[in-house]
Amino acid sequence: MTDRSDPTDSPDPTDPEAGRERRPLIERIGMAAIAAALAVLFGGVAVAAWAGGEPFLAVMGWIGCLMTAWVGGLTLFRG
Repeated sequence: MTDRSDPTDSPDPTDPEAGRERRPLIERIGMAAIAAALAVLFGGVAVAAWAGGEPFLAVMGWIGCLMTAWVGGLTLFRG
């Protein structure tokens, strides 16, 4: 005889959140702080590029700034 557990107790293999533990708060704060620092740097590149007459680089800098801030927020609040 084999001892089989109830299949309803196992996590859903198609759900990426099912088997994951939540990160500790201090780790989420630290990672969000790093993301905030990088977002500020990307924003600085965007401002400098705009002032220097490079609109394409400025737009890319703003996109990098927004994406980094977004992921930092997700890390902090969803983590």
